[in-house]
Order: sequence, then C-alpha cells, then structure tokens
Amino acid sequence: MARILVAYYSRTGNTEKMARAVAEGAKDAGADVDLKRVEDVEPDDLKSADGIVIGSPTYYGLMSAEVKQLFDRSAKVRGKLENKIGAAFTSSASIEGGNQTTLLSIIQAMMIHGMVVAGDPMETGGHYGAIAIGSPDDNSLRTCRKLGERVAMLAEKICR
Repeated sequence: MARILVAYYSRTGNTEKMARAVAEGAKDAGADVDLKRVEDVEPDDLKSADGIVIGSPTYYGLMSAEVKQLFDRSAKVRGKLENKIGAAFTSSASIEGGNQTTLLSIIQAMMIHGMVVAGDPMETGGHYGAIAIGSPDDNSLRTCRKLGERVAMLAEKICR
C-alpha cells in the first residue's frame, strides 16, 4: 500500500477543502494517507511517504511563505526524496491570480529533490495540478480527488 502525504497551508479554508478531496481520492485508490498542515510536517514525514501532494493558496503568483518554509526545512532530507511522486494544488481569489505559476513554484521545489511530478489528471486545462478559484466548486473537488487517486496509483507502481 502506497503512503501518501497531503500537506497544505490554508488561511481561508479553501485550500484545506481541496486537501481533504486530494486525500479522499488517494484513500479511494487504496493508499495510506496522512493529511497535515505544512506547519505540522517534519522532514521525516517527507522521507516516509511514497507520494507527496502539496497545496498552497496563490500569493503573488507563488506558494505561500508557510509552504516555502516546508521546502526550506526539507533541505535536511535532500537526496532522500528522489523518485517519490509529487503533485500540487492551489486556490486563488481570481482566475488571473497566478495559479499556474504557483503550481510551478511548488513543482520546481519538488524537482530539485528529484521527485517525479504528476500533473493535472483531467483535461481541465490546468496542466500542472488542481486549481480552484475561491471556494472550490464540484469540478475543482473532483479534480482534486482524481489528482490524489493518480498520485496513489503512480506511487504504488513506481515506489512499491
């Protein structure tokens, strides 16, 4: 059974709703899922996961400072996340809010660790991960569940 860590930062609750949907999708795919706020994630949590899905609100087209701090702390496990499956999701206030660049900032940090990144599992136009504008609607939550499912499936195939 693949072990999936879903880590998120959420100030308004929108990104947390998405995180719960990602975790639900991974569980439905048979994974053992750990859902945590980024502030509660330790570097060893990253090491023990087969798949890591990180969510952040979009702040100026980038991940939140709290998510960046997690990546800064992850330097302690540099070289130990190679070939783990990674994915990202974000929420913003508007369609022009910088969603794609936020996803890319998270993905870039994952790639520095040598992770294998899974993009948007549905042809919704998101390409890089799941996105919500404001409170996630049914389509956004469905995309989040599919993302969690896909990461769990890939982690099972590649990491187990």
